[in-house]
Amino acid sequence: MATPTLAEQIAKQLRHEILLGELAPGASVGEREKAQQMGVSRTPMREAIRLLAQEGLLVLRPSMSPIVADPTLKQVEDDLTLIRALEVLSGELACKFASADEIEAIRGLQNRMVEHAAANDMLAFFETDMGFHRAIAQASKNERLDEMHGQLLSRLWRVRYLSARQAWDRSRVLTQHNLIVEGLEARDADLVKQETDSHILHIQRNIQGHFRKDCPSLKTMERQA
Repeated sequence: MATPTLAEQIAKQLRHEILLGELAPGASVGEREKAQQMGVSRTPMREAIRLLAQEGLLVLRPSMSPIVADPTLKQVEDDLTLIRALEVLSGELACKFASADEIEAIRGLQNRMVEHAAANDMLAFFETDMGFHRAIAQASKNERLDEMHGQLLSRLWRVRYLSARQAWDRSRVLTQHNLIVEGLEARDADLVKQETDSHILHIQRNIQGHFRKDCPSLKTMERQA
């Protein structure tokens, strides 16, 4: 595995600040100020900001500092509709094309999630969870699917983390993941499809609950509808 560049390391730290709410939606992320704060030059900071903008976590603005993205429920649900279809398809393809080593690595990610759950380390649990889904997409052996999945998952990281933090049902997640891995190991596409679809539907419900709890503007819109 390649060593992360400085820009990637900076992006990871900023991503964590966004996930943990230290950088709130709409907050300005000044390139010069953040570079000084983190003790790095502006060049890798600029690249890190570009990476996070590609992920949809930051929004670039002409002649102004970027801000933390604040997507609407409709935008998030549109992305979820696509990622649901992609994850179901990637699971089916992985049953056909994944190597034994790739499936073993996916099982390893599931085992790490069990360890993180036991340690009550939600951030590590969540990041490994995202790695689990990325590994299945990569095992589909469909480069375009893998690319689209990575882009969508990046855009959904923050809202998925915040919604999961409010309803951290680790037992359900681990049970569903385990069934998905068992399906992959048995090359049982129907089982993988069923459990993947159920898993994404639970995530969608959690996200809807998060928006309705934390977004007054959404509640107002619903009353007016």
